[in-house]
Amino acid sequence: MAVSGGLGGGAGDRQGTGPGQGPPPRAPRAPLALVALVLGTYCLCALLRHCPPTSRAPAPAPARTELPRAARRPGVPGLPVASGSGRRRFPQALIVGVKKGGTRALLEFLRLHPDVRALGSEPHFFDRCYERGLAWYRSLMPRTLDGQITMEKTPSYFVTREAPRRIHSMSPDTKLIVVVRNPVTRAISDYAQMLSKTPGLPSFRALAFRHGLGPVDTAWSAVRIGLYAQHLDNWLPYFPLSHFLFVSGERLVSDPAGEVGRVQDFLGLKRVVTDKHFYFNATKGFPCLKKAPGSSRPRCLGKSKGRPHPVVPPAVVQRLQDFYRPFNRKFYQMTGQDFGWD
Repeated sequence: MAVSGGLGGGAGDRQGTGPGQGPPPRAPRAPLALVALVLGTYCLCALLRHCPPTSRAPAPAPARTELPRAARRPGVPGLPVASGSGRRRFPQALIVGVKKGGTRALLEFLRLHPDVRALGSEPHFFDRCYERGLAWYRSLMPRTLDGQITMEKTPSYFVTREAPRRIHSMSPDTKLIVVVRNPVTRAISDYAQMLSKTPGLPSFRALAFRHGLGPVDTAWSAVRIGLYAQHLDNWLPYFPLSHFLFVSGERLVSDPAGEVGRVQDFLGLKRVVTDKHFYFNATKGFPCLKKAPGSSRPRCLGKSKGRPHPVVPPAVVQRLQDFYRPFNRKFYQMTGQDFGWD
């Protein structure tokens, strides 16, 4: 994959740093004016992303064809749920992070459950659109019947400083799901997405480090998001750990039924979504949903999911692994889970 600045093409990219090797090699840098222009354009585009318009709320999931288990009565056949039945509620559960961790996959898997109604798009209420008010936020939610759970997912909530307080103000009982992934591969995946939208970006190495393989640049969002322990610290004054479920992005790929089973348990739902719903797509390298009754074909996530990553030099990967290791270990201690990234 050819990008401006190169990804592993120069001799400096093939060298690490170590005792007695002298100062690290200086990586080729794009002219400062060009770097500033490209990054400025990318940041401006990010800032211009608007809230969903008030007159056109994001489309909710399609209406279910049967009542949720809590609404069924013995001896009474299941009746179709008409579009617009039920009422709009604030979400009882949120997928709050992290970007490029597997949040879209988890949401789509959970939407198979008859007792889950989830907003399909990301409303970004607690980070970008809070001034529109809670009534506006509730108006976006799909209608639910008694016994169904309302959900939405916006991965940027986890890294937004104001989000925990705002969500707690809505409901201190909100259940919070965080999908995490090896922060190094997550950062590379994040960069691959940026590169697909802005092909002129400098190389991954040029953005991740200052002065070649010098200090890691934590000001870059792709690096900063992976500091999971620091972000979690921001949530704990508002929510106890018992309100969180931390889902492994790696296991969501290798064992989707197992991870989705844990989520169903956490939400207090019967394990309806099981291994019979999944198959592994070798081309995408990702699990897909088997063909549903009445459907013409199996359903996989969009083309942007499972996209190939750019080749990043081993020295760059190793430096980032070393950088994240103490943060990862603190995160393991905080959550009581070893995600095996070290």
